[in-house]
Amino acid sequence: MPEIAEVARIVHFLRLHLVGKTIRTASAVDDQIVFGKAGTTGDAVSAALTGRKVISSGSQGKLFWLVLDKAPHVVMHFGMTGWLQIRGVQTSYSSLYRDTDTRVETWPPKYTKFHLTTTCNPAVEVAFTDYRRLARVRLVDCPGADIRSHAPLKENGPDPVQDTDRFTLAYFQSKCRASRAAVKAMLLNQKFISGIGNWVGDEVLFQSRIHPEQRCNHLTDAQTKTLYEVIRYVCQTAVGVLGDYHQFPSDWLFKYRWSKGSENPTLPGGEPLAHVTVGNRTSCYATRLQKITLDGVPVVVEEEKNKEEVVEEEDGGRQEEKKPAPKGRKRKAEWGSTDMPKPKARRGRRAAVKKTEEEEQEEEEEEEGVKPSKPVAKRGRKALMR
Repeated sequence: MPEIAEVARIVHFLRLHLVGKTIRTASAVDDQIVFGKAGTTGDAVSAALTGRKVISSGSQGKLFWLVLDKAPHVVMHFGMTGWLQIRGVQTSYSSLYRDTDTRVETWPPKYTKFHLTTTCNPAVEVAFTDYRRLARVRLVDCPGADIRSHAPLKENGPDPVQDTDRFTLAYFQSKCRASRAAVKAMLLNQKFISGIGNWVGDEVLFQSRIHPEQRCNHLTDAQTKTLYEVIRYVCQTAVGVLGDYHQFPSDWLFKYRWSKGSENPTLPGGEPLAHVTVGNRTSCYATRLQKITLDGVPVVVEEEKNKEEVVEEEDGGRQEEKKPAPKGRKRKAEWGSTDMPKPKARRGRRAAVKKTEEEEQEEEEEEEGVKPSKPVAKRGRKALMR
């Protein structure tokens, strides 16, 4: 999913190819999911773009925009599979999770939501595409200089790269102390901090040696300071190379995290990798390096103790083989704290049914910290068994 680095990359290409030019034609499809909020429609987007000059382009986390010479202006969010294509220009790198060549021959491309053509010669042609319809396009009627003070931008937290005056250590530590959420879920909350998605969240936790299920209010000041510094480092590094993963440092988890489903995934040094669902997202972590802690001390859970083949009893040192715990056994903190995060119940047959597009849309909106536009209807037993 496009995150802070990928959005910075597309803004780079917009500034290079579109800013300063006048839009001759613009057209959009009638997609009520992509456009249908705050009065925005495909026709309204077409009318707002046609004949307008593009003054500037900017971003805040996962959101980016075009400032025109006359309001309203266009604010966009890629969702999970959205992208912006410029005809004849490779705007994205093929990557471990996105293997596409955006220099398409057919124009406008398949799954286009809106496209535009400039007046210059040769004309620049731009298309916003999304095949899963989880992207968002909004019109914001305000002075261009005030765009970040209006919805949807004002609801989002500070950008860790650009907002150095807002994203401070004091701000970060105060938010952590006040939250009982798992740290990975907090990082994904766009109201708290803008731009961090699944892979960036995994990377900063790996570099900080913090377990994704660690409760925020159980982090020490030293841990939150390290996490804050690593967030700045990872985001600045990724944005600095415009999301080109080929230029990421060789010790980053990013290059090895795409191993879900493979047998015994490890880092090059042999460190085992595992996956766990946190905040409705699959998180990858190094099991030996990232431990749940209390006051900075790793917590020994029953699941780990059961891995030992032999235990010594108190009545004379007699040793006997210990049977492994049943597969469905829940983890229990050794110190017995009621604040310890409870593991989620095992997913049954119903939960294993493939998610619908509407459920994925709802999860995406929850991650952004906004209320889903439409509640997902409960599916009956017959629908689940199909």
